[in-house]
Amino acid sequence: MSDAAAPSKSGLTLTFAAAIGGFAIFVIILLVAYLPQRPAPLVPGTSAKTPAERKDALAELRAHEATVAGGYAWVDQSKGVVRLPIDRAIELTLRDLAAGRKK
Repeated sequence: MSDAAAPSKSGLTLTFAAAIGGFAIFVIILLVAYLPQRPAPLVPGTSAKTPAERKDALAELRAHEATVAGGYAWVDQSKGVVRLPIDRAIELTLRDLAAGRKK
């Protein structure tokens, strides 16, 4: 005969409860990790901008960037650092490279 005894009813119940508990913890972790965070719906009259307002803001930003990229200005006057138009900076860089100067 075998020395192994049949599992007791309390041991079987404990094993079943542990399996159900483990599955429940797994499901909770999945829900927390994978549920999308949905943004609040947009309410008219709040800080959200309309497409026309965003388009105007973008046009204003691009105009400012074009002015900055195409003009001269002091970056740090005490150190003698200036901002040049891109075309002029390219010309000066090519001239320096052609002369063999490296900075």
